Amino acid sequence: MTCVAAIELGGTRAAVAAGSGPDHHAAPIPVRTTAPEETLQALGDALAHLRSDGWDFERIGVASFGPVGVVPGRADWGRIGATPKPGWSHADIAGPLGARFGVPVVIDTDVNGAALGEGRWGAARGCDTHVYVTVGTGVGMGVVVDGRPMHGALHPEAGHLRVRRLADDAFPGRCPWHGDCLEGLICGPALAERIGGAADGLEDTHPVFGLAGAYLGEALAAVALTVSPQKIVVGGGVGRRPAVLSAARAAFGAALAGYIEPRAPDGSDLMVAPALGGHSGLFGAFALALDATEGLQSFA
Repeated sequence: MTCVAAIELGGTRAAVAAGSGPDHHAAPIPVRTTAPEETLQALGDALAHLRSDGWDFERIGVASFGPVGVVPGRADWGRIGATPKPGWSHADIAGPLGARFGVPVVIDTDVNGAALGEGRWGAARGCDTHVYVTVGTGVGMGVVVDGRPMHGALHPEAGHLRVRRLADDAFPGRCPWHGDCLEGLICGPALAERIGGAADGLEDTHPVFGLAGAYLGEALAAVALTVSPQKIVVGGGVGRRPAVLSAARAAFGAALAGYIEPRAPDGSDLMVAPALGGHSGLFGAFALALDATEGLQSFA
């Protein structure tokens, strides 16, 4: 049985594991995402601990927050792109990990990874084309077509789609590039700014979650019209709230106005919660490493 290492690197926290997937893996080791050098040292120490415990991994799969260079052979491969996260722009993720352990590394976005994980083991099993969207510290979207994560000049960045504004919403948005793009309107920090404090402890009935779902459903209607996914999996700390998913389904249906009709009237057959819970990205990193036939760079 192939043993690989898996890293989910999120904007606020990370997790490290080793094994062969959900049915056989070491207990994930949590790591806080702080400054790049400190975080990479902690990720490497976690991998070293797993290796000393007998998890002799052959490859490392990394599902990272983005934007991140995913095109093999380019100078930005394995590096974070321009990001509002202090200190992380152009940070090299894959290089230090591969050099330390002398094994090949494959890297993709955390949302492409989560989409792969949900497609292989979770809510999108059996789908050729599916989407995973996360609403949390940021808003990101991973797209899988014919079982492979979508890449082009970079990777999907649908969290920065512009959406039609709700008539009574005067919030200017907080994206440093676009202001009121989807991420600027509904990411966790944007919701906190809207209500004057963290949204984590709020009841699901708070209207801010209905607002977040309304904007999300509007954006996902555009995605449905362009990508035509068989499943849309909605995750992330904000996205996993039932009120957000319910409002997103309603707004999705209203935006499409019957042009695309899900089998279930409420859209619950098309837009679903993650079956892997909060581990979609980590298990996606396993899938990246297990399935890697290209996009690998050897450091041996």
